[in-house]
Amino acid sequence: MRPLVRAVLRNSLRQIRHVKATTPHHAQGLVEQVYRRTERDFGVLAPPVALHSPAAASLAATWMMLRETLLADGLASRAAKETVATEVSRANQCPYCVSVHQAVLETLPPDTTLSPVAEWARTAGLHSPQSPTLSTAPLPFTDAQTPELCGVVVTFHYINRMVTLFLADSPMPARTPTPLRGPIMHTTALAMRPTTPGPLTPGDSLSLLPPAPLPPELAWAQDNPPIAKALARAYAAVDHGARWVPEPVRERLRSRLDRWDATAPGPGRGWLVEAVSALQPKDVPAARLALLTAFAPWQTLPEDVAAFRNRFPTDRELIELTSYAALTTAVRIGSRIPLPRPSRATKPAGKPQQTGY
Repeated sequence: MRPLVRAVLRNSLRQIRHVKATTPHHAQGLVEQVYRRTERDFGVLAPPVALHSPAAASLAATWMMLRETLLADGLASRAAKETVATEVSRANQCPYCVSVHQAVLETLPPDTTLSPVAEWARTAGLHSPQSPTLSTAPLPFTDAQTPELCGVVVTFHYINRMVTLFLADSPMPARTPTPLRGPIMHTTALAMRPTTPGPLTPGDSLSLLPPAPLPPELAWAQDNPPIAKALARAYAAVDHGARWVPEPVRERLRSRLDRWDATAPGPGRGWLVEAVSALQPKDVPAARLALLTAFAPWQTLPEDVAAFRNRFPTDRELIELTSYAALTTAVRIGSRIPLPRPSRATKPAGKPQQTGY
């Protein structure tokens, strides 16, 4: 079963929009390392990871965050983590990720205690800084589980934005008959398991990127060194990869995030016209694409990508810009997660269990 699913997913790399993903046959260096580890620990080379391959550092950062927060063995159950991944994706209206992670969740032992975790995940970090905080409400998990579950929140706010930009709404090929979609997704989810026995050791991916300081916005991760190091290295690598992004573009993204009320913009693009109106014409395409990635990736048009490519023509630059905008936004959301100290009676979010992906 696994070889067939791998073949199908490798073929689906052609469905990635706007960029040409590196095929496993042509992967070299860091890209080859990430691909090999992904198929070992994830079971398959998933398009949401592979779409980053034109920019090796962004690829390694994405895999590192995904592995260390969602896949590695930890204190929170795999069902709890998949619940968070599914609900964050649902909040971001990312049907691709909802389909995948809901399918994986359905292959795990049922856990009826996770409803509070699902409710928390849907709004974690999405409250306006000016709104009343939820700091007095107990969390539906323990202090020790906080880095894992908040790490999944940040990771999927990042991945959802990239997936919405570069992939279709469904992981199934467009011509797949509707009655077959469910069974095929279930089969795919069953194949998404490590190829080696035993739990996935936390921190195994850290050698892919150099050490870096943890952003203060993610201080809640510091009690879990593998997750803290993964988030820190990923953030630094993505930011370094985007060092060429013009400062007016960076400043415009930062300033809009500073006053963002965490709600999605309206159905039109008037907000975008206003957001780039004071910039020099040469910086408008990059700023427009960065802001779309951050706030409304579903509004991105082929013309937006084409305009960006007029000045920055390579796939690497396109991935580096969007990766930078998506992760900057995800980290800002992570800084807004209210983290009261739960009572001693707070129950763990599911029992840790050895499950594959």
